[in-house]
Order: sequence, then structure tokens, then C-alpha cells
Amino acid sequence: MRILFITHYFQPEPNFFFGLPFAKELVRRGHQVEVITGFPNYPGGKIYDGYKIKLFQKEIMDGITVYRFPLYPSHDRSSLKRILCYASLSVSMALMAPWIVSRADVAYVVQGPATLGWPAIILKWFRHIPFVYNIQDIWPDSLLSTGMFNKGFAYKIIDAWCKFVYARASVVSVIAPGMKKMLVKRGVPQDKIEVLYNWCDEELVCRVDRDENLSRQLGFSGKFNIVFAGNMGKAQALEAVVKAAAIVQPEYPDIQFVFIGSGVEVEKLQSLVKQKQLTNVLFIPRKPVSEIGPILSLADMLLVHLRKDPLFAITIPSKTQAYLASGRPVLMAVEGDAANLINQAQAGISCEPENPNAIAEAIKEAYNMTPLQRQQLGENGRKYYDNQLSFSVAVNNYEQLFEKLTGNIDKA
Repeated sequence: MRILFITHYFQPEPNFFFGLPFAKELVRRGHQVEVITGFPNYPGGKIYDGYKIKLFQKEIMDGITVYRFPLYPSHDRSSLKRILCYASLSVSMALMAPWIVSRADVAYVVQGPATLGWPAIILKWFRHIPFVYNIQDIWPDSLLSTGMFNKGFAYKIIDAWCKFVYARASVVSVIAPGMKKMLVKRGVPQDKIEVLYNWCDEELVCRVDRDENLSRQLGFSGKFNIVFAGNMGKAQALEAVVKAAAIVQPEYPDIQFVFIGSGVEVEKLQSLVKQKQLTNVLFIPRKPVSEIGPILSLADMLLVHLRKDPLFAITIPSKTQAYLASGRPVLMAVEGDAANLINQAQAGISCEPENPNAIAEAIKEAYNMTPLQRQQLGENGRKYYDNQLSFSVAVNNYEQLFEKLTGNIDKA
């Protein structure tokens, strides 16, 4: 098959899920892949060294042809600048890509901003290329959660645009069952939507025995460690977890809450720990991704927590797959699809988010299990990841989807 990727982000920008590794695997399986994208500037909003914005640029990355088109680079807090960034790339792609890209059997749109639907539609109209529209975040709802928009005129325009794109996509793929239910309610035909889960960077997941020296260095030794690793922002709502630590501390002083990473809420969380005079909370600064795997392997439970929000109930946080693959039990304090996944995998315990008492009770339940019971939860999670969520499984699913489209869809 000849497959065209349409994506806002591509290597050297961080885009693990549907970037260069995914394209390379499709090529390894005998397919041809071309990519249209922008000049790299994410996440800093500045063009990377070695690149300069021009009318378009062609480069070869590991045997894959990548066409880069001009855009207004920006990823700061300004809504206007972000809109200019998204819209400028989509317009330049729509105007120039039909004259530049090779004939493709199918296009795969990796939805970051919903504006990427525009070049996909143009290529369908003028080059007769059907497209799969992958949704990682539901627009315009996700814009509300980031504060970029409120439910005004702009929201209605974007909502209408998204429905316009869905109607013209051959398939809409989503990363969680709840997303499918929401789109069906918004009028997208059920048989047009495929649920295809994300995976994790398996090279960075550590499947080794505990490193006791590392455990001592980090302050894990002799403790029952509940580990959260990642961004500590408003969406994570980790104040509830600190309050759960205060509930747990008097009765279970050897339970330790470990927060690894950075974020806008770190100082606030540290102040709360000091205010409550907690001795069972440990903060570890952000670590290189390559060092996270061995640390996760030291955890007795790995924590996922997001605030109580309907939007988060229909998604699966990306760290979920990494936690499952690591083979450690998971404490899932996220409602909806993420909790259902952990329960289905029998890989841990789920509880209500932003409820310190519920979080504390779930942690006590995990603590009172036998080591063998917790080990079984971890093994269940790893097995579930390998069989249902792994990179090879995901590529198989997408490959079958692309083959079905190229064989059964009228491209006119």
C-alpha cells in the first residue's frame, strides 16, 4: 500500500505514537509511506536548529519521504497564536500538497489540531485519496479543558467544522470506547468509528528485577511506595492525593507517596505537604525518560490520577499503557474508560478521583494484599498489554484497517 501521513508533529519533534517509529514499521512490512507535516517547532515554538521556514522542504528520514510546509510557529499560552500556528500549516498543506505528494492509496490523519482535516479533505477531493481520521482529543471539548475557548461562537464554529470533517472521513479512529459513544451521540455513524488503543514506548519500559542500590538512593527502601510519574498540573489534581497521604499516615506510616516530575502545581503540593506536616511524601525532580523505567520497577503501586471531569472519563491517560507494560500493579484514580481498562485487565485497583478518602481506602486495600497477590496484578497487566495494547498489535490493527479501505472503499 501507499500510505500518506498527515500530521502536525513529526520527528525530530516528540511524536512517538504516530511519528517515525510507526512509519518505519509500516515500511518494514512492505508498504510505502510519505509524510506531510510542518517545520519542527514543538514544544518550544521555535524552529529547530538545522531548519528554516521556506515554501516547502523535502527530506528523507530513514528511507521515508517527508514534506515540510510553512507555518506560524507558536506553542505559548496565547489562543490567537496557537490558532495561527494550527491554521497556517493546514492552509499551506491544502494549497501545496496536492501538487507535490505522490499518489496514495490511503491517507492517515493524526489529529492534533482539528484543522488538519482541511488538507485531508482537499487531497480527497483533488487526488481521490480516502482518509482515516485519528482522534486523540475530542475537539472542541478539549479546548474548553485547556481554557483556550469557552462555549461561545468560536466553540460552535469548531464543533460544526469537526462534524464536517467526520462526515468526509472514510473511518474515524478513537483511542477509547467513550469517545466512540460521544461521537455517535453527535451523529457520526457507529460503523464508521474504530476504537484503536495507543501503546507505549516499549524500549523505555523496564522489565528487570529491582535494583536495591537505586531503591536506597531514592529513599524507597523499607517503604510501601505509591509512585506517580509525570506532569503535575491542574489536570492531575494531585492535591487530593496529598490529602489521602494525610489520612493514611497515622495508621500506616510505612506507606510512602512518591511524586516524580515537574509542573505548575509542584510548589503548591509541596506547600500543602509542609502545612500538613507529612513525612510520608517524597518529591523527586523530573528524570530523563530513559531513567524512568528502572524507577517504575521499584513501585509497589503505580498511580494514575486526573481530576473528576466528563472529558477525562472518555480517555485513557498515556501513562496507563506504560504502567501496564512495566508489570507493576496500577492504582487508577480516573473514572470511565481508564478504570474499566484496569478492571478488565485485572491489573490493579480503581477508585474515585479527587476523593481523598476513596484514594486512601484503595491504597490500604493494596497494602493489605499479600506480595503474591500484588505480583499477580502486575503480571496480569503486562500480559494484557502484550496481547491487547502493544505496538505490534496496534500496527496490525491499523494495517488491517488500511487494507480494508484500499480494497473496499470507492475513492471517487
